[in-house]
Amino acid sequence: MESELKDLNSKPAKSNINGNGNSNSIRDDRPLLKSDSVSSSENVELQDLEKKFAAYVRRDVYGTMGRGELATKEKLLLGFALVTLLPIRVVFAFTILLFYYFICRVCTLFSTPNGEDEQEDYAHMGGWRRAVIVGCGRALSRVILFIFGFYWIPQSYHSTTQVPVFKEGNNHQLEEMGRPGVIISNHVSYLDILYHMSYSFPSFVAKRSVAKIPLVGLISKCLGCVYVQRESKSSDFKGVSAVVTERIREAYQNKSAPLMMLFPEGTTTNGDFLLPFKTGGFLAKAPVLPVILRYHYKRFSPAWDSISGVRHVIFLLCQFVNYMEVVRLPVYYPSQQEMDDPKLYANNVRRLMASEGNLILSDIGLAEKRIYHAALNGNNSLPSVLHQKDD
Repeated sequence: MESELKDLNSKPAKSNINGNGNSNSIRDDRPLLKSDSVSSSENVELQDLEKKFAAYVRRDVYGTMGRGELATKEKLLLGFALVTLLPIRVVFAFTILLFYYFICRVCTLFSTPNGEDEQEDYAHMGGWRRAVIVGCGRALSRVILFIFGFYWIPQSYHSTTQVPVFKEGNNHQLEEMGRPGVIISNHVSYLDILYHMSYSFPSFVAKRSVAKIPLVGLISKCLGCVYVQRESKSSDFKGVSAVVTERIREAYQNKSAPLMMLFPEGTTTNGDFLLPFKTGGFLAKAPVLPVILRYHYKRFSPAWDSISGVRHVIFLLCQFVNYMEVVRLPVYYPSQQEMDDPKLYANNVRRLMASEGNLILSDIGLAEKRIYHAALNGNNSLPSVLHQKDD
């Protein structure tokens, strides 16, 4: 989930994070945050890292990487939730997943998936099958969010007139208000996907390997996901970019086509910042629907920034109540100048979302996130990190 279409225009990051100007410094395998007897110089270094990579810094009671020292009260709450709330939520969520997989399996029986350029999906099916898949998918996604503690999700509309609800089958509103080709959202957590599924049930960009995951693979095909081979260093990106651009144009021109959903930042943040946008979602020159997600918290932050996936899921499910707020903006119609310059189009939408969502603009990206994560784990040399494929 750390990717959407890339224009690979990120600035190259510096590798001398330890402040001595030497990118080939001796590797220090000690994590920068874990020792109880941390030296003052290491504290200063950690503070410098947090200033430089502020978009990825966790500031909840669990601390950086979710490994901070907890107060006694927090330990008791966590321990109680581990033996009560966690297993209940896991069982219920897995039951919902199995139930929806069964629905998708029944609805796709004797059906051939739409396929082109090594892509295949069931999102272009019509009739009762598609109606059942979409209706149940939206409802059950919201049920899973409820199970995870998101009991209510307030939504606000920042416009002079209320933004239409772009759901499949809502043709009357689409004719009156117009239809975007793609939903553009900031990216804070994997929970973002569940919310957008519950509201609009759009298609996403995903790893090609997702299509082979048990249960999830079929569901992703019913969503109409566009698959990309992120591990490949070939020209695969160009083909996927063309597929996504075509899907965005199709969604804009055809009311029955599934909407696309993109996270143009290309990775998740702590929710307070907005990273530079990749231009892939703006190449089609179609209108976009900006959506801003904010996660409020007192104890554990639902943001997936500098914490492992397993640790994040456990802490999230052990939190009794989680909070999400959604800000929906009007459909953004590009000017001729923006259509001629996708980068300008992307930057203008980004500035609008930052202003309306009270987000801080940051010029760092996924490469810097890798540097920060490597430093937290004690890897200060980082040459391999900087040359990894930007996924």
